[in-house]
Amino acid sequence: MKKRFFKRYRAAFIAAAGVAILTVLNTETGMKALGISAFSLGEMLLVIPPIFILLGLLDVWVPREKMIRFMGEGSGIKGVLLAIAIGSAAAGPLYGAFPVAAVLMRKGAKLSNVLIFIGAWSTTKIPMLLFEMESLGMRFALTRLLVDIPGIIVIGLVLSKLVSKKETERLYQNAEEMQK
Repeated sequence: MKKRFFKRYRAAFIAAAGVAILTVLNTETGMKALGISAFSLGEMLLVIPPIFILLGLLDVWVPREKMIRFMGEGSGIKGVLLAIAIGSAAAGPLYGAFPVAAVLMRKGAKLSNVLIFIGAWSTTKIPMLLFEMESLGMRFALTRLLVDIPGIIVIGLVLSKLVSKKETERLYQNAEEMQK
């Protein structure tokens, strides 16, 4: 159990050791790094709990059969549009999209729709669009959106074709194991 814990969080331990060494060698820079790390950790602690609550609700309220019908293999354009809508309605940083993507995968969403969802989360969020309209103008915001949406769809479809069947199965297996 301990060995698995240390293996899983190896990168975090290495980063902490690096910051500790940096602090010993250059206190000012080390303290700055610690401050930035603490700020980022605090931000994550504010964002992650609501996302996990919503994930729990998604997991309980949406039956696997419905997810397969709306975002699974035979979903077609309906799955693509739903992936874009869910990703665009999301709030929070991109790292919040990955646990949601894992739940979508466990529920039977096809890989291209999961990739489109992640692309939409990172690029077409409604709050970001509203900010752009206010700051950069309606024309810019809508032009960017009209360029991004087809790009996201093409990238999602191409990536899902480039990933081997074996790798896709491994991704879905990892999503299943995250639940344990």
